[in-house]
Amino acid sequence: MATRTLETSDGPMGVYVSEPANPRGAGVVVIQEAFGVNHHIQSVADRLAAEGYLALAPHLFHRTGDPLVAYGDIGAAMRHIGALTGAGLAEDLDLTVGLYDEYGIAAPQIGVVGFCMGGSVSLFAATHCALGAGVGFYGGGVVQGRMGLPPLLELAPKVKVPFLGQYGDNDQSIPVEQVEQLGAALRSAPVPTEIIRYPGAGHAFHCDERPESYHEPSATAAWARTLEWFDRYLAAEA
Repeated sequence: MATRTLETSDGPMGVYVSEPANPRGAGVVVIQEAFGVNHHIQSVADRLAAEGYLALAPHLFHRTGDPLVAYGDIGAAMRHIGALTGAGLAEDLDLTVGLYDEYGIAAPQIGVVGFCMGGSVSLFAATHCALGAGVGFYGGGVVQGRMGLPPLLELAPKVKVPFLGQYGDNDQSIPVEQVEQLGAALRSAPVPTEIIRYPGAGHAFHCDERPESYHEPSATAAWARTLEWFDRYLAAEA
């Protein structure tokens, strides 16, 4: 576990690196929530490394000071999210994916998973990057674009890698109707896609460091589906 530094056109970007003890020849890019590459995001990367994946978590707030934002400070989080741009995210993703070259991991064996704002970015990555698979947890901006990106409904038909989206039915920020619309839009993509809804779960149901939102049954099931998705689509070629 270490942090690498990559040079972007806007200065240095940290990337948290979690290397597997027993590598399977595949990797997963972990996209942060609205609070930075904090302990929780690092722990997700470490969990993926324990499954044999080389996990890389880019610090997407590097253009605005690379902060760790407290979970309760939504105003600060929104300021940093508001400073993101589609061009900046594309560059950060390209540089992060490119880092896998140093480890001998090819694009078809690279996945992406993101949470909250990262769930939206992961779907964007599935349209922008040559990858093997993508998973998004409760990504917003379904009908109205955020972070300089188009609405997810516009991006969905352009998804070019197998994509799994996971949402809680009690998420007050992402109505079930929008989730169903997204699922329908994804079905027009030329690759396998799936949307899973979790009754009883709200936003951020996977974050076990936020007791007010963590929903253990849904988190456990969603993580198992995530690993199964990556196992299915990121298997190294014989």
